[in-house]
Amino acid sequence: MATIKVKQIKSRIKCPKDQKRTLDALGLRKMNQVVEHEASPAILGMVEKVKHLVSVEK
Repeated sequence: MATIKVKQIKSRIKCPKDQKRTLDALGLRKMNQVVEHEASPAILGMVEKVKHLVSVEK
C-alpha cells in the first residue's frame, strides 16, 4: 500500500472529544506535526473525520 503524510494544520481546541481522540489515534498531538501512515481504509476514514484539521500528502 501507499503511504500518506498527515499534518495537523488547525488547533484541536474547541473540537468535539471524538475528533480529539481521532487525532490522538493518528499520532497527532501538536500543531504542524507530521506523521506517516499506510493508506488503509481505517486510516483514510480517520483522516476523513478530521479533514478540516489536517492536510494530506501522498
